[in-house]
Amino acid sequence: MQNELGQGASHAVGDSKVPEALQDKVPQSVEEKLPNQLHDTGSAATNEGSVSHATGDSKVPQGLQEAVPEKLEKILPNSIHDTGAK
Repeated sequence: MQNELGQGASHAVGDSKVPEALQDKVPQSVEEKLPNQLHDTGSAATNEGSVSHATGDSKVPQGLQEAVPEKLEKILPNSIHDTGAK
């Protein structure tokens, strides 16, 4: 079931390299900002991120790190994607 932010369901209409569990947890607005070649929502995504903000180890694929906004990278736990944020 989706909440008002679009969380709880994937909005991909085509192929996606984003893990399904993550697709279900992020807001629809975040999914739509990813490039369609990474996560196809049919939207005209921009390359807002285009650089990784990791300062340490990351379990997130490099392409995804570079595609998402810095704000999203920083909300991930450092054990998954170390940006040095607390």
